[in-house]
Amino acid sequence: MDGFTLRAATQADAPLIHGLLREFAVYLAERAGEKPSGRFSLDAAAAARDMLGAACFTDLAFLGKEPVGLAAWYWTYKSFRAARGLFVEDLYVRPAFRGRGFGRALLAHLAARAKDADGFLEWQVLDVNADAIAFYERLGARTGREWRNFRLESEALERLAQA
Repeated sequence: MDGFTLRAATQADAPLIHGLLREFAVYLAERAGEKPSGRFSLDAAAAARDMLGAACFTDLAFLGKEPVGLAAWYWTYKSFRAARGLFVEDLYVRPAFRGRGFGRALLAHLAARAKDADGFLEWQVLDVNADAIAFYERLGARTGREWRNFRLESEALERLAQA
């Protein structure tokens, strides 16, 4: 992978982060047969505010000067296991660069970071993203079956917050 580089994003990268994640949202929406507009609210200002170490971190991948993709991640903790982990919020490689080892390189970078913390690496994947699921399974990742995700938002969040 001559010319491949990986680096932490900076404030100047906020528009690039926004653009790559917009591409990812469109890609996922197409897979789900939906419009991306309802699922994507991020703008460059929010990327600059949240994705550079405030709420999460973003690492960018390049081939020469061409952006290849990104990994957005944050630290998490499992109290029962007393283990620190790295949660991958978004992993995206642009379609023109897939199948060339860039996604694996991004995950390997994150895995090394998690290993250095004596922790673990985890993420979620939409069930409509069959290509990603196959990729993760080839790496040896297993899907967790013992936990179910729950989320409060909109009116339900408002009701509970006012209780």
